[in-house]
Amino acid sequence: MFERTAVGSIPRKHHIQHRGAGGNLLHEECITQDGFDGPYTIAYHLRAPHLQSLAPVAEQFLAPAATPPQPMAKRHYRSLQLTHAGGTALSNRTPLLFNADVTLGLCRPDRADIAYFNNADGDELFYVQTGGGMLRTMFGDLRFNAEDYVYIPRGTVHRFIPDANAKQEWLWMELRGGLHIPKQWRNPVGQLRMDAPYSHRDFRKVEFVGPLDEGLRQLVIKRGDAFHGFTYPDSPLDIVGWDGSVYPWAFPILNFQPRVGLVHLPPTWHGTFASRGSLVCSFVPRLTDFHPEAIPCPYPHSSVDMDEFIFYCRGNFTSRRGVGPGSISHHPAGIAHGPHPGAYEASIGAASTSELAVMLDTTLPLIPTAAALSVEDPDYHQSFIP
Repeated sequence: MFERTAVGSIPRKHHIQHRGAGGNLLHEECITQDGFDGPYTIAYHLRAPHLQSLAPVAEQFLAPAATPPQPMAKRHYRSLQLTHAGGTALSNRTPLLFNADVTLGLCRPDRADIAYFNNADGDELFYVQTGGGMLRTMFGDLRFNAEDYVYIPRGTVHRFIPDANAKQEWLWMELRGGLHIPKQWRNPVGQLRMDAPYSHRDFRKVEFVGPLDEGLRQLVIKRGDAFHGFTYPDSPLDIVGWDGSVYPWAFPILNFQPRVGLVHLPPTWHGTFASRGSLVCSFVPRLTDFHPEAIPCPYPHSSVDMDEFIFYCRGNFTSRRGVGPGSISHHPAGIAHGPHPGAYEASIGAASTSELAVMLDTTLPLIPTAAALSVEDPDYHQSFIP
């Protein structure tokens, strides 16, 4: 989904013999998307990568489960109030809202994964609210920090190694239709346009480290919301080189270049990443509208096609009161929503905003899990009544 990269030892042409320093034949692995019609990467292993044995599942997380139908209402979930029992990134994911295209939840690991993971249900995108660490993958290592997006394409064997003694709070997004750059930000040859809100330089690619053996042999694959266990005879991180456009990367949210208009611009101008049935938007500190009669606060609107999900990161959220870092608002399609009473008028004359938030608009209704309902603010909908 991103620019083509070639690292390590690869042959002069794909699908031909490639031998190691001792003359041994290396094993080619093609990681493809959309069958064989989409982006792909070809990796070269010291050993055959497909000889896993069946084994018990080393660790897993709960798949999202629907709750009884809820009345239509604007909702606010205080995600950081969720009970935290500790665990790895693989075992400590809590689904909060979901539909057939996306699952949205919280991940708060306090230790490294003890098994490799491959999510075959969809691409994964994390927003690191606090913390940081290392994503170790078959393609190499990717350092990530607070306020980074971290992208893991489906089919990637990986594990998380969070920084020790650091509080970890990550927004987790599973995107079953894959993740891609919105088409309006690319030119005809796939390069990011000069008027896009970021450039290729703003992304940190995974760093190739060569063959590595951590002594781990367990693999967990998620498919159809079920978890399946396997063991490797040797390390799966035995890649000597790879070539392609499917690989993990990190993107600091503050590298997003916001736009400013004469009057208030719609959320699509904040579109950062796209997926089937959803658009991921980044609201970053920015100047506000500069028409002498502009109203900088978002206008009330009725979206009859999209649910709106916002994860509040930090800053002063001028349109909302009662929200703070880790708050999640969910405004369903079909009912008008907008700023809290007084915020619309109070924003007049403001020259800038300090808010930082991640938003998803989804075409299918988002369904709350029991975990989400356990931390819901019951007074949120009525808080819009003066």
